[in-house]
Amino acid sequence: MRARRREIPWFPGVVLATLVFTAVFAAYLAPHSPTEGDITQKLIPPIWMEQGDSDHPLGTDRFGRDVLSRIIYGSRISLIVSLIAIGVAGTVGTLLGLIAGYRGGVTDAVLMRLTDVGLSLPTILIAVVLVAVSEPSFRNVILVIALLLWPRFARQVRGETLAIKEQDFVALAVVAGRSSAWIISRHIFPNVVPTLLVISTLQVGYVILLEGTLSFLGVGVPPPSPAWGLMIADGRGFLATAWWISFLPGLAMVLTVLAVNLMGDWLRDHLDPKLRQLGRAAVLEAPAAASVGPTVDEAPVRGAPAGGGGG
Repeated sequence: MRARRREIPWFPGVVLATLVFTAVFAAYLAPHSPTEGDITQKLIPPIWMEQGDSDHPLGTDRFGRDVLSRIIYGSRISLIVSLIAIGVAGTVGTLLGLIAGYRGGVTDAVLMRLTDVGLSLPTILIAVVLVAVSEPSFRNVILVIALLLWPRFARQVRGETLAIKEQDFVALAVVAGRSSAWIISRHIFPNVVPTLLVISTLQVGYVILLEGTLSFLGVGVPPPSPAWGLMIADGRGFLATAWWISFLPGLAMVLTVLAVNLMGDWLRDHLDPKLRQLGRAAVLEAPAAASVGPTVDEAPVRGAPAGGGGG
């Protein structure tokens, strides 16, 4: 029996492909400006509702801004914040995790205590305080999220490094007189890349939610930028009469986070060597069990003629 192919799940693939496509080509896809509105066109419902307007398929907000255009441009903000924040946090966390895991001793103890402090901080509270103190801006949001995110990378990479440095190929490199930097860059880092891909993918959803929370609280990306969290906050006073202002960007955020988490789970199953071995073992054991079953059942049948002939 051939092992079942692990194809990319269609739902997260479609959602993430749509997110990237809309973020890259937002200027061409958005029918209107995301920041300029017409007060005479305010609170127009979506096109499928009564009094809907085809010029605004998802309606308008209280300032007459097109909701669809703001959602499209909001995907660009979410994607840029996620990529930059995870890139900065992943670089810092990976570097510290590699050093702590390989060097050990006092270096490991000091860096891991700093990591423990970072992991113990209440994320939302610290983010709100830091952004509020440094004034809300696109750059400050990215820096604060990266500052709160690096311990997650450092802890995981350090654990992977501890296991990899005990392997024979690392010991042979040490005996050959290779430097620590050479061993880390040539032997250890390539082996932690699959783990980094999984962690980074799973953190995208977390970053999107954190950025949305900060924007919702008014300390994230400043208005009139079309951040999804800011759009949800703008419509919270109109939930009874103009629910689409908050619901539609909230739905976009939920679908994106769900798709990212599902894709992260798929990558973990696909890249983790332990899970791959378990999957192959299950596939190999299935036909073995099927072949053993009939043999056991047929044993008395084969013995019956022998017994009868002896009688």
